[in-house]
Amino acid sequence: MAGRTEPHDPRETLRAGLPDRYLTPEDLVTMFSLPSVETVYAWRRKHIGPAAFRVGKHLRFDPTAVRTWVDNQAALEAANAA
Repeated sequence: MAGRTEPHDPRETLRAGLPDRYLTPEDLVTMFSLPSVETVYAWRRKHIGPAAFRVGKHLRFDPTAVRTWVDNQAALEAANAA
């Protein structure tokens, strides 16, 4: 169809640059192809995921913190592989 564009892959957000808004747990589920938001909340309880903060009852992630966490995970994986 003319004028139709391919669906946007939200994971491109981290590859192409940082979004100009705080991320939701649902954003992380989409970006990392996680099974559910419960995975994000479990990471938070276990202190193993990206840093987050609350705005009222809502959990939000700074995109810079998520990028740093991704970079750290890649570095850990590379160090463990060596």
